[in-house]
Amino acid sequence: MDFSRFDPSLLIILLSVAGVFVSVLAFVLPYVQPDPMQARLRSVTRRREELRVRHQESGPRSRLRLAKPTLLSTITDRLKLRQLFAGDELKAKLLQANWRDPNAVAKFAAARAGTPILFLLFALLNLYGAAQPPIRPELRPGAVFLAMVIGVYLPNILMQNAIQKRQSAFTLGFPDALDLLLICVESGLSMEAAFGRVAREIGDSYPELAEELELTTAELAYLPDRRVALENLTARTGLPAVKAVATTLIQADRYGTPLTAALRTAAQENREHRLAMAEKKAASLPATLTVPMIVFFLPVLFVVILGPTVIQVMSR
Repeated sequence: MDFSRFDPSLLIILLSVAGVFVSVLAFVLPYVQPDPMQARLRSVTRRREELRVRHQESGPRSRLRLAKPTLLSTITDRLKLRQLFAGDELKAKLLQANWRDPNAVAKFAAARAGTPILFLLFALLNLYGAAQPPIRPELRPGAVFLAMVIGVYLPNILMQNAIQKRQSAFTLGFPDALDLLLICVESGLSMEAAFGRVAREIGDSYPELAEELELTTAELAYLPDRRVALENLTARTGLPAVKAVATTLIQADRYGTPLTAALRTAAQENREHRLAMAEKKAASLPATLTVPMIVFFLPVLFVVILGPTVIQVMSR
């Protein structure tokens, strides 16, 4: 390669363009990214309005106002996609993934039915309709089948990934929330006020958990039975630790037992569980780093050690 014809001004121009692009991106990116606080407030406001309307509709003089079905929900109902792709536990899983849209079940069923078709058409157009297909002809049917299989499992994979991310955030912040909840209860606050205060305190550190606690606060204020609100919190999180604490609060509210001792025990157990998870992750780190060290570190080490010897032997 002849570097004598290389123009240094071209490199300066490219670096200048890259610097301008990075500067503009750094300036615009904070305004483009969604604000978790605003999203949480919108979610809580929507839930409060839904509970308020439901409370008004349950009155003796009010009529039940049915929501108008959308075009997508009508299509999914006529094609019976809900019965085909939407199981009994789908709505709970969608809530755990923070997909709270009223038509989330219809959208997920439509995605389960339409994604394989879209992936199939995309693969056919790129493999059989392109002038120069990227792979050989004997591999094209397998690639088309693989694309269709990816389309079948992609919605479930995305949903499970969202659930795992939220549950990891819940597991990390729930012991701290329990400690704050214990302090609020010991200071004399009611259950609704304690949940609301804890949600405000942990809003910056754990926005996902704060959103769920604020939704529980709204349900505790509007629903006639506290047990339903606590069971909804368990369903939205899907964590055994949250279920145990919710069961404790339900029993304490039903039988009038003090909350402080039960919350103190639950907080201690959750702190110990979080510490055990951290120790387990730290203990598995050497085994996890074994393969990357063999693949990336040892070849470089062999090159550094044996490189001079090989150069000397080849120069003779």
